[in-house]
Amino acid sequence: MALKLLQPNGQPFGQFDGKDSEALTLKGGEVVTFGSTAVPGSDKAAFDSFDGYTNTSSSVGRPVVTRTVATTSRPLFLADEGITGYGTLFGVVLGGSVGQQVNGPNSYTGAVLGPHTATGSGKVTLWGNPGMFAVSLDAVDTASDGLVPTNTTLATGTALTFVPASSSGGQLTPVGSTAAAGNTVVVGRLISFDTNGSLVTSTNSMVTALNSPSGSAAVARSFQFATFYWNPPTT
Repeated sequence: MALKLLQPNGQPFGQFDGKDSEALTLKGGEVVTFGSTAVPGSDKAAFDSFDGYTNTSSSVGRPVVTRTVATTSRPLFLADEGITGYGTLFGVVLGGSVGQQVNGPNSYTGAVLGPHTATGSGKVTLWGNPGMFAVSLDAVDTASDGLVPTNTTLATGTALTFVPASSSGGQLTPVGSTAAAGNTVVVGRLISFDTNGSLVTSTNSMVTALNSPSGSAAVARSFQFATFYWNPPTT
């Protein structure tokens, strides 16, 4: 769904091209890093990514943002891109070659009309400095021992790492989970699970009471986000 900026520090990076095969699979809140792609090559990018200061040797290549993250990868960032929750419900981007058009339905988001936020520029917004963020629960490791409210081993302060390079690479997960695959690189600490915070529409937890015809007891709240303190290692 989305990455929520609660108390971020500093300015985001927005000038780096996303790897074509991965950029539009980002939902927001995944851990990403810098990779390299050949120059010249088939990976598309805006013109400024090919300026005169870019090394043109195919053995060195140019930088791209990738969710294929290894335990030794540095620097580490939070990706801030996606479709749902990013105000891209309507509209179509036409004629651009630097991005990848997505007009839904698609396998990642279902029936969604509108482009991915990386469509127009091909770039991925990155947050690197420590700060407090929230990530939607559809963009994290959702296994039973992952970053889910039903995981009874989780508590405030639980160390969070990322899923190493795989189809779900970069997803936040607790240290020690199956998906962590032995990765013990701590990138943050869990604070809490939260709802969307809206009191405009009456939630089930507010209207379902002991005397309600819908049930004999108040229903549990539906969590949508995991709030965490982001503090990735720099070395």
